[in-house]
Amino acid sequence: MPWDFETDPDYQAQLDWAAQFVREEVEPLDLLWDGLQFTPPDDNLRRVLDPLKKEVRSRGLWATHLGSELGGEGHGQVKLCLLNEILGRSSWAPIVFGCQAPDTGNAEILAHYGTPGQKDRYLRPLLDGEIFSCYSMTEPQAGADPKEFTTRAVREGGDWVISGWKYFSSNAKTAAFFIVMAVTDPEGDPYKSMSMFLVPADTPGIVIERNVALAGEPEERGSHALVRYDGVRVPADALLGGAGQAFVIAQTRLGGGRIHHAMRTIGLAGKAFDMMCERALSRRTQGERLADKQFVQGHIADSYAQLTQFRLAVLHTAWKIDKYNDYRKVRKDIAMIKTQLPTVLHDIAHRAIQVHGALGVSGDMPLFRMLLGASVLGIADGPTEVHKVTVARQVLRDHEPSEDLWPSAYLPKRVAAARAKYAGFLEPGVEAR
Repeated sequence: MPWDFETDPDYQAQLDWAAQFVREEVEPLDLLWDGLQFTPPDDNLRRVLDPLKKEVRSRGLWATHLGSELGGEGHGQVKLCLLNEILGRSSWAPIVFGCQAPDTGNAEILAHYGTPGQKDRYLRPLLDGEIFSCYSMTEPQAGADPKEFTTRAVREGGDWVISGWKYFSSNAKTAAFFIVMAVTDPEGDPYKSMSMFLVPADTPGIVIERNVALAGEPEERGSHALVRYDGVRVPADALLGGAGQAFVIAQTRLGGGRIHHAMRTIGLAGKAFDMMCERALSRRTQGERLADKQFVQGHIADSYAQLTQFRLAVLHTAWKIDKYNDYRKVRKDIAMIKTQLPTVLHDIAHRAIQVHGALGVSGDMPLFRMLLGASVLGIADGPTEVHKVTVARQVLRDHEPSEDLWPSAYLPKRVAAARAKYAGFLEPGVEAR
Protein backbone atom coordinates (compact mmCIF):
# COMPACT_ATOMS: atom_id res chain seq x y z
CA MET A 1 0.00 0.00 0.00
CA PRO A 2 1.90 3.08 -1.21
CA TRP A 3 2.05 6.34 0.69
CA ASP A 4 3.40 9.43 -1.01
CA PHE A 5 3.62 13.04 0.17
CA GLU A 6 5.34 14.35 -2.97
CA THR A 7 3.73 16.23 -5.83
CA ASP A 8 4.27 15.13 -9.41
CA PRO A 9 7.31 17.13 -10.68
CA ASP A 10 5.46 18.48 -13.73
CA TYR A 11 2.57 19.75 -11.63
CA GLN A 12 4.94 21.10 -8.99
CA ALA A 13 6.52 23.22 -11.72
CA GLN A 14 3.03 24.55 -12.47
CA LEU A 15 2.50 25.34 -8.81
CA ASP A 16 5.86 27.10 -8.58
CA TRP A 17 4.91 29.24 -11.56
CA ALA A 18 1.48 30.00 -10.06
CA ALA A 19 3.01 31.05 -6.73
CA GLN A 20 5.36 33.53 -8.40
CA PHE A 21 2.65 34.75 -10.79
CA VAL A 22 0.16 35.39 -7.96
CA ARG A 23 2.78 37.12 -5.82
CA GLU A 24 4.16 39.39 -8.55
CA GLU A 25 1.24 39.95 -10.94
CA VAL A 26 -2.01 39.33 -9.08
CA GLU A 27 -1.52 40.47 -5.48
CA PRO A 28 -0.96 44.08 -6.62
CA LEU A 29 -4.56 44.05 -7.94
CA ASP A 30 -5.75 43.60 -4.34
CA LEU A 31 -4.16 46.92 -3.47
CA LEU A 32 -5.36 48.93 -6.47
CA TRP A 33 -8.81 47.51 -7.33
CA ASP A 34 -10.05 46.09 -4.04
CA GLY A 35 -13.81 45.73 -3.95
CA LEU A 36 -14.19 45.34 -7.72
CA GLN A 37 -13.60 41.61 -7.87
CA PHE A 38 -17.26 40.85 -8.62
CA THR A 39 -17.99 43.89 -10.76
CA PRO A 40 -17.95 43.47 -14.56
CA PRO A 41 -14.66 45.09 -15.60
CA ASP A 42 -14.58 48.39 -17.45
CA ASP A 43 -12.29 48.84 -20.45
CA ASN A 44 -9.39 50.03 -18.31
CA LEU A 45 -9.51 47.08 -15.90
CA ARG A 46 -10.08 44.68 -18.78
CA ARG A 47 -6.73 45.76 -20.23
CA VAL A 48 -5.16 44.57 -16.99
CA LEU A 49 -7.14 41.37 -16.49
CA ASP A 50 -7.31 39.94 -20.01
CA PRO A 51 -3.54 39.43 -20.44
CA LEU A 52 -3.35 37.82 -16.99
CA LYS A 53 -6.21 35.44 -17.76
CA LYS A 54 -4.64 34.66 -21.13
CA GLU A 55 -1.37 33.73 -19.45
CA VAL A 56 -3.19 31.47 -16.99
CA ARG A 57 -4.97 29.75 -19.88
CA SER A 58 -1.69 29.26 -21.73
CA ARG A 59 -0.34 27.41 -18.69
CA GLY A 60 -3.38 25.11 -18.55
CA LEU A 61 -4.46 26.45 -15.15
CA TRP A 62 -7.75 28.14 -16.08
CA ALA A 63 -10.89 26.82 -14.34
CA THR A 64 -9.11 23.58 -13.49
CA HIS A 65 -12.12 22.38 -11.46
CA LEU A 66 -14.19 22.08 -14.63
CA GLY A 67 -14.09 19.34 -17.24
CA SER A 68 -12.68 19.86 -20.73
CA GLU A 69 -16.19 20.18 -22.17
CA LEU A 70 -16.52 23.43 -20.20
CA GLY A 71 -13.06 24.72 -21.01
CA GLY A 72 -11.32 23.50 -17.85
CA GLU A 73 -8.74 20.86 -17.05
CA GLY A 74 -10.84 18.50 -14.94
CA HIS A 75 -8.29 18.34 -12.15
CA GLY A 76 -9.07 16.25 -9.11
CA GLN A 77 -9.52 17.74 -5.66
CA VAL A 78 -5.93 17.11 -4.53
CA LYS A 79 -4.57 19.11 -7.45
CA LEU A 80 -7.17 21.79 -6.81
CA CYS A 81 -6.15 21.91 -3.16
CA LEU A 82 -2.48 22.46 -3.97
CA LEU A 83 -3.36 25.25 -6.41
CA ASN A 84 -6.05 26.87 -4.26
CA GLU A 85 -3.77 27.26 -1.26
CA ILE A 86 -1.70 29.54 -3.51
CA LEU A 87 -4.76 31.40 -4.81
CA GLY A 88 -6.03 31.92 -1.26
CA ARG A 89 -3.32 34.51 -0.68
CA SER A 90 -5.06 36.99 -3.03
CA SER A 91 -8.70 38.04 -3.36
CA TRP A 92 -8.23 38.59 -7.12
CA ALA A 93 -6.44 35.30 -7.81
CA PRO A 94 -9.54 33.06 -8.04
CA ILE A 95 -11.01 35.42 -10.65
CA VAL A 96 -7.79 35.54 -12.67
CA PHE A 97 -7.69 31.72 -12.55
CA GLY A 98 -11.42 31.30 -13.30
CA CYS A 99 -12.45 29.61 -10.05
CA GLN A 100 -14.12 32.28 -7.91
CA ALA A 101 -16.95 31.49 -5.52
CA PRO A 102 -19.93 31.51 -5.71
CA ASP A 103 -19.68 31.40 -9.50
CA THR A 104 -17.91 28.03 -9.55
CA GLY A 105 -20.78 26.26 -7.81
CA ASN A 106 -23.39 28.13 -9.81
CA ALA A 107 -21.61 27.18 -13.03
CA GLU A 108 -21.76 23.51 -12.03
CA ILE A 109 -25.51 23.77 -11.39
CA LEU A 110 -26.05 25.54 -14.69
CA ALA A 111 -23.90 23.03 -16.57
CA HIS A 112 -25.86 20.08 -15.19
CA TYR A 113 -29.39 21.48 -15.11
CA GLY A 114 -29.59 24.56 -17.35
CA THR A 115 -31.36 24.59 -20.70
CA PRO A 116 -29.28 25.09 -23.88
CA GLY A 117 -30.55 28.67 -24.04
CA GLN A 118 -29.60 29.37 -20.44
CA LYS A 119 -26.14 27.92 -20.99
CA ASP A 120 -25.60 30.04 -24.10
CA ARG A 121 -26.74 33.19 -22.32
CA TYR A 122 -25.05 32.69 -18.95
CA LEU A 123 -22.64 29.76 -18.65
CA ARG A 124 -19.92 30.75 -21.10
CA PRO A 125 -19.75 34.42 -19.98
CA LEU A 126 -19.77 33.21 -16.37
CA LEU A 127 -16.84 30.86 -17.00
CA ASP A 128 -14.97 33.63 -18.80
CA GLY A 129 -15.44 36.03 -15.89
CA GLU A 130 -17.45 38.47 -18.00
CA ILE A 131 -20.54 38.23 -15.79
CA PHE A 132 -21.16 37.22 -12.17
CA SER A 133 -23.91 35.34 -10.38
CA CYS A 134 -25.72 35.24 -7.05
CA TYR A 135 -26.72 32.23 -4.97
CA SER A 136 -29.84 33.36 -3.11
CA MET A 137 -30.56 30.80 -0.40
CA THR A 138 -30.45 32.02 3.21
CA GLU A 139 -33.35 33.92 4.77
CA PRO A 140 -33.57 36.56 7.54
CA GLN A 141 -35.59 34.43 9.96
CA ALA A 142 -34.06 31.05 9.09
CA GLY A 143 -30.40 31.60 8.33
CA ALA A 144 -29.14 28.56 6.45
CA ASP A 145 -31.78 26.10 7.74
CA PRO A 146 -33.91 25.26 4.69
CA LYS A 147 -36.55 23.58 6.86
CA GLU A 148 -37.48 27.07 8.11
CA PHE A 149 -37.59 28.79 4.72
CA THR A 150 -40.74 30.73 3.83
CA THR A 151 -39.95 32.01 0.32
CA ARG A 152 -42.49 30.34 -1.98
CA ALA A 153 -42.67 29.51 -5.65
CA VAL A 154 -46.21 28.82 -6.92
CA ARG A 155 -47.33 27.56 -10.33
CA GLU A 156 -49.55 29.96 -12.26
CA GLY A 157 -50.34 28.58 -15.69
CA GLY A 158 -47.05 27.84 -17.40
CA ASP A 159 -45.03 30.06 -15.07
CA TRP A 160 -43.64 30.02 -11.55
CA VAL A 161 -44.20 33.02 -9.28
CA ILE A 162 -41.64 33.57 -6.50
CA SER A 163 -42.39 35.62 -3.38
CA GLY A 164 -40.41 36.07 -0.18
CA TRP A 165 -37.23 37.43 1.38
CA LYS A 166 -33.62 36.34 1.14
CA TYR A 167 -30.66 37.59 3.16
CA PHE A 168 -26.93 37.78 2.52
CA SER A 169 -27.34 37.09 -1.19
CA SER A 170 -23.74 37.93 -2.06
CA ASN A 171 -22.96 39.88 -5.24
CA ALA A 172 -26.64 40.44 -6.01
CA LYS A 173 -25.96 44.04 -7.03
CA THR A 174 -23.61 43.01 -9.85
CA ALA A 175 -25.03 39.58 -10.74
CA ALA A 176 -26.43 38.79 -14.18
CA PHE A 177 -28.63 36.07 -12.74
CA PHE A 178 -29.75 34.60 -9.42
CA ILE A 179 -30.14 30.98 -8.41
CA VAL A 180 -33.01 31.09 -5.93
CA MET A 181 -34.12 28.34 -3.55
CA ALA A 182 -37.83 28.42 -2.81
CA VAL A 183 -40.46 26.17 -1.23
CA THR A 184 -42.69 24.55 -3.85
CA ASP A 185 -44.43 21.94 -1.66
CA PRO A 186 -45.12 23.44 1.80
CA GLU A 187 -46.84 20.28 3.08
CA GLY A 188 -44.23 17.80 1.88
CA ASP A 189 -41.05 16.33 3.29
CA PRO A 190 -38.85 19.33 4.20
CA TYR A 191 -35.94 17.82 2.28
CA LYS A 192 -38.05 17.35 -0.86
CA SER A 193 -40.22 20.43 -0.67
CA MET A 194 -37.84 22.98 -2.19
CA SER A 195 -36.79 23.77 -5.72
CA MET A 196 -34.17 25.92 -7.42
CA PHE A 197 -34.79 28.51 -10.09
CA LEU A 198 -32.62 30.47 -12.46
CA VAL A 199 -33.85 34.06 -12.37
CA PRO A 200 -32.34 36.73 -14.66
CA ALA A 201 -31.33 39.80 -12.65
CA ASP A 202 -33.53 42.10 -14.76
CA THR A 203 -36.72 40.14 -13.99
CA PRO A 204 -39.45 42.47 -12.64
CA GLY A 205 -40.16 42.05 -8.94
CA ILE A 206 -36.59 41.57 -7.71
CA VAL A 207 -36.08 44.29 -5.10
CA ILE A 208 -32.69 44.74 -3.46
CA GLU A 209 -33.75 46.41 -0.24
CA ARG A 210 -30.16 47.10 0.81
CA ASN A 211 -26.62 45.82 0.33
CA VAL A 212 -25.19 44.87 3.71
CA ALA A 213 -21.55 45.66 4.39
CA LEU A 214 -19.32 43.52 6.57
CA ALA A 215 -18.24 45.00 9.90
CA GLY A 216 -15.62 47.66 9.33
CA GLU A 217 -16.47 48.16 5.66
CA PRO A 218 -17.93 51.46 4.44
CA GLU A 219 -21.63 51.12 3.69
CA GLU A 220 -21.10 51.73 -0.03
CA ARG A 221 -18.94 48.60 -0.17
CA GLY A 222 -21.83 46.41 0.95
CA SER A 223 -22.28 43.42 -1.34
CA HIS A 224 -24.44 40.98 0.69
CA ALA A 225 -27.98 41.85 -0.26
CA LEU A 226 -31.28 41.72 1.54
CA VAL A 227 -33.56 40.81 -1.36
CA ARG A 228 -37.34 40.85 -1.63
CA TYR A 229 -38.90 38.72 -4.36
CA ASP A 230 -42.20 40.46 -5.02
CA GLY A 231 -44.21 38.20 -7.31
CA VAL A 232 -41.22 37.40 -9.54
CA ARG A 233 -42.56 35.54 -12.56
CA VAL A 234 -40.33 33.10 -14.45
CA PRO A 235 -41.12 30.51 -17.13
CA ALA A 236 -41.37 26.79 -16.43
CA ASP A 237 -37.86 26.11 -17.75
CA ALA A 238 -36.41 28.35 -15.02
CA LEU A 239 -36.79 25.33 -12.71
CA LEU A 240 -33.39 23.68 -12.27
CA GLY A 241 -33.16 19.93 -11.75
CA GLY A 242 -36.86 19.30 -11.25
CA ALA A 243 -39.32 20.14 -8.49
CA GLY A 244 -38.19 19.17 -4.99
CA GLN A 245 -34.54 18.70 -5.95
CA ALA A 246 -33.11 21.85 -4.37
CA PHE A 247 -31.71 20.19 -1.25
CA VAL A 248 -29.82 17.53 -3.21
CA ILE A 249 -28.43 20.13 -5.62
CA ALA A 250 -27.47 22.44 -2.77
CA GLN A 251 -25.60 19.74 -0.86
CA THR A 252 -23.61 18.74 -3.95
CA ARG A 253 -22.79 22.36 -4.69
CA LEU A 254 -21.96 23.24 -1.10
CA GLY A 255 -19.82 20.14 -0.56
CA GLY A 256 -17.38 21.30 -3.21
CA GLY A 257 -17.62 24.90 -2.06
CA ARG A 258 -16.79 24.02 1.55
CA ILE A 259 -13.60 22.18 0.71
CA HIS A 260 -12.56 24.95 -1.69
CA HIS A 261 -13.02 27.47 1.14
CA ALA A 262 -10.75 25.27 3.25
CA MET A 263 -8.15 25.11 0.50
CA ARG A 264 -8.00 28.87 0.14
CA THR A 265 -7.93 29.27 3.93
CA ILE A 266 -4.65 27.34 3.98
CA GLY A 267 -3.14 30.04 1.78
CA LEU A 268 -4.61 32.96 3.70
CA ALA A 269 -3.56 31.58 7.09
CA GLY A 270 -0.15 30.82 5.63
CA LYS A 271 0.15 34.43 4.58
CA ALA A 272 -0.59 35.58 8.15
CA PHE A 273 1.96 33.06 9.43
CA ASP A 274 4.62 34.40 7.06
CA MET A 275 3.96 37.94 8.24
CA MET A 276 4.27 36.84 11.87
CA CYS A 277 7.62 35.15 11.25
CA GLU A 278 8.98 38.12 9.31
CA ARG A 279 7.98 40.52 12.08
CA ALA A 280 9.48 38.29 14.76
CA LEU A 281 12.81 38.32 12.93
CA SER A 282 12.70 42.06 12.14
CA ARG A 283 11.53 43.79 15.34
CA ARG A 284 13.65 44.24 18.46
CA THR A 285 12.51 45.02 21.98
CA GLN A 286 14.21 44.93 25.38
CA GLY A 287 17.56 44.30 23.75
CA GLU A 288 16.70 41.29 21.57
CA ARG A 289 14.60 40.19 18.61
CA LEU A 290 10.99 39.24 19.11
CA ALA A 291 12.00 35.88 17.67
CA ASP A 292 14.11 35.29 20.79
CA LYS A 293 11.15 35.76 23.15
CA GLN A 294 9.65 32.50 24.34
CA PHE A 295 6.08 33.80 24.11
CA VAL A 296 6.64 34.68 20.46
CA GLN A 297 8.31 31.34 19.83
CA GLY A 298 5.22 29.73 21.33
CA HIS A 299 3.00 31.69 18.93
CA ILE A 300 5.09 30.51 15.99
CA ALA A 301 5.21 26.88 17.12
CA ASP A 302 1.47 26.72 17.81
CA SER A 303 0.66 28.34 14.48
CA TYR A 304 2.97 26.03 12.52
CA ALA A 305 1.45 22.95 14.14
CA GLN A 306 -2.11 24.18 13.63
CA LEU A 307 -1.58 25.08 9.99
CA THR A 308 0.27 21.85 9.18
CA GLN A 309 -2.41 19.68 10.78
CA PHE A 310 -5.18 21.57 9.00
CA ARG A 311 -3.42 21.36 5.63
CA LEU A 312 -2.97 17.60 5.96
CA ALA A 313 -6.62 17.18 6.95
CA VAL A 314 -7.77 19.15 3.91
CA LEU A 315 -5.49 17.24 1.56
CA HIS A 316 -6.68 13.93 3.02
CA THR A 317 -10.29 14.98 2.51
CA ALA A 318 -9.51 16.03 -1.07
CA TRP A 319 -7.86 12.65 -1.66
CA LYS A 320 -10.96 10.83 -0.37
CA ILE A 321 -13.20 12.85 -2.69
CA ASP A 322 -11.00 11.86 -5.64
CA LYS A 323 -11.01 8.23 -4.47
CA TYR A 324 -14.77 7.84 -3.99
CA ASN A 325 -16.12 10.52 -6.35
CA ASP A 326 -19.04 10.82 -3.95
CA TYR A 327 -19.41 13.81 -1.63
CA ARG A 328 -21.83 11.86 0.56
CA LYS A 329 -19.12 9.36 1.50
CA VAL A 330 -16.86 12.21 2.58
CA ARG A 331 -19.55 14.29 4.28
CA LYS A 332 -18.05 13.77 7.75
CA ASP A 333 -14.58 14.89 6.61
CA ILE A 334 -15.85 17.93 4.74
CA ALA A 335 -17.88 18.99 7.79
CA MET A 336 -14.84 18.44 10.01
CA ILE A 337 -12.52 20.71 8.03
CA LYS A 338 -15.32 23.27 7.74
CA THR A 339 -15.47 23.44 11.54
CA GLN A 340 -11.71 23.87 11.76
CA LEU A 341 -11.04 26.48 9.11
CA PRO A 342 -12.39 29.56 10.94
CA THR A 343 -10.51 28.57 14.09
CA VAL A 344 -7.22 28.06 12.25
CA LEU A 345 -7.45 31.40 10.44
CA HIS A 346 -8.61 33.24 13.56
CA ASP A 347 -5.90 31.84 15.82
CA ILE A 348 -3.01 32.43 13.43
CA ALA A 349 -4.20 35.92 12.44
CA HIS A 350 -4.71 36.83 16.11
CA ARG A 351 -1.20 35.68 17.04
CA ALA A 352 0.21 37.62 14.10
CA ILE A 353 -1.61 40.73 15.31
CA GLN A 354 -0.09 40.30 18.77
CA VAL A 355 3.41 39.99 17.32
CA HIS A 356 2.87 43.14 15.24
CA GLY A 357 1.54 45.11 18.23
CA ALA A 358 -0.28 48.36 17.44
CA LEU A 359 0.67 47.99 13.78
CA GLY A 360 -1.28 44.72 13.68
CA VAL A 361 -4.62 46.32 14.52
CA SER A 362 -4.09 49.28 12.20
CA GLY A 363 -5.33 49.66 8.66
CA ASP A 364 -1.73 49.57 7.49
CA MET A 365 -1.71 45.77 7.79
CA PRO A 366 -4.26 43.26 6.44
CA LEU A 367 -4.33 41.15 9.60
CA PHE A 368 -7.47 42.52 11.26
CA ARG A 369 -9.35 41.98 8.03
CA MET A 370 -8.27 38.33 8.16
CA LEU A 371 -9.64 38.12 11.69
CA LEU A 372 -13.01 39.32 10.42
CA GLY A 373 -12.74 36.89 7.52
CA ALA A 374 -12.42 34.04 9.99
CA SER A 375 -15.76 35.00 11.55
CA VAL A 376 -17.35 35.17 8.09
CA LEU A 377 -16.04 31.69 7.25
CA GLY A 378 -17.57 30.39 10.46
CA ILE A 379 -20.99 31.41 9.08
CA ALA A 380 -20.64 30.94 5.29
CA ASP A 381 -21.93 27.67 3.81
CA GLY A 382 -23.51 26.75 7.14
CA PRO A 383 -22.52 27.72 10.69
CA THR A 384 -19.77 25.85 12.50
CA GLU A 385 -22.18 24.48 15.10
CA VAL A 386 -24.29 22.72 12.47
CA HIS A 387 -21.23 21.10 10.94
CA LYS A 388 -20.07 19.89 14.35
CA VAL A 389 -23.42 18.17 14.78
CA THR A 390 -22.94 16.54 11.37
CA VAL A 391 -19.46 15.32 12.32
CA ALA A 392 -20.70 13.85 15.60
CA ARG A 393 -23.67 12.08 14.03
CA GLN A 394 -21.54 10.64 11.23
CA VAL A 395 -18.84 9.47 13.67
CA LEU A 396 -21.37 7.82 15.97
CA ARG A 397 -22.72 5.74 13.09
CA ASP A 398 -19.40 3.88 13.08
CA HIS A 399 -19.65 2.95 16.77
CA GLU A 400 -21.84 0.61 18.82
CA PRO A 401 -23.22 0.89 22.37
CA SER A 402 -22.03 -1.43 25.10
CA GLU A 403 -24.04 -4.65 25.33
CA ASP A 404 -24.27 -4.65 29.13
CA LEU A 405 -24.04 -2.42 32.18
CA TRP A 406 -20.27 -1.85 31.98
CA PRO A 407 -18.29 -0.15 29.22
CA SER A 408 -16.29 -2.46 26.93
CA ALA A 409 -13.08 -0.93 28.36
CA TYR A 410 -14.11 -1.74 31.99
CA LEU A 411 -10.90 -3.24 33.38
CA PRO A 412 -12.28 -5.92 35.76
CA LYS A 413 -14.27 -7.37 32.89
CA ARG A 414 -11.30 -7.28 30.51
CA VAL A 415 -8.95 -8.87 33.07
CA ALA A 416 -11.40 -11.72 33.59
CA ALA A 417 -11.62 -12.28 29.84
CA ALA A 418 -7.84 -12.21 29.50
CA ARG A 419 -7.41 -14.73 32.35
CA ALA A 420 -9.91 -17.04 30.70
CA LYS A 421 -8.13 -16.75 27.34
CA TYR A 422 -4.67 -17.51 28.72
CA ALA A 423 -5.63 -19.68 31.70
CA GLY A 424 -3.27 -22.45 30.63
CA PHE A 425 -0.28 -20.12 30.82
CA LEU A 426 -0.93 -18.70 34.29
CA GLU A 427 0.52 -20.29 37.40
CA PRO A 428 -2.13 -21.36 39.89
CA GLY A 429 -2.79 -18.70 42.46
CA VAL A 430 -0.83 -16.02 40.53
CA GLU A 431 -2.82 -12.97 39.60
CA ALA A 432 -2.45 -11.57 36.07
CA ARG A 433 -1.05 -8.06 35.92
